[in-house]
Amino acid sequence: MDQCELCNNYLWDDEGECYICDLNLDEDDMVRFLQGNTRFCPYYQSNDEYEIVRHQAF
Repeated sequence: MDQCELCNNYLWDDEGECYICDLNLDEDDMVRFLQGNTRFCPYYQSNDEYEIVRHQAF
């Protein structure tokens, strides 16, 4: 699974009928996004509400 699929900024676009990154990416970030190099995205925001709680439990 791609990191983008787990990000709050990755939204469904009804007009384009596809998922898009909802951020205003600069040119370098857009090239990385289009090439699929999103492993270390600086804008990643987890949509897992319990991630912090699980991290604190250990």
